[in-house]
Amino acid sequence: MKIHKITLMITDFDNVGADGIKEVIEFQKYPNHCISPSVVNIETEEVEWSDEHPLNHKGWQTEFYRMFARNN
Repeated sequence: MKIHKITLMITDFDNVGADGIKEVIEFQKYPNHCISPSVVNIETEEVEWSDEHPLNHKGWQTEFYRMFARNN
């Protein structure tokens, strides 16, 4: 499974992929056109997912920042 960083954390259970996630975010019809997002950058990391994975628990932010630390 892949984890994508767009400053949002998106758990990609359906393997939509970075390009697919970009499309979903950008082409979504938001109520009253309240926002108009443009995805500028996506970072992706591969993970072995399980119910015990640190991103699946309280305090997930620590693991998230550790995963993407080398990309900053």
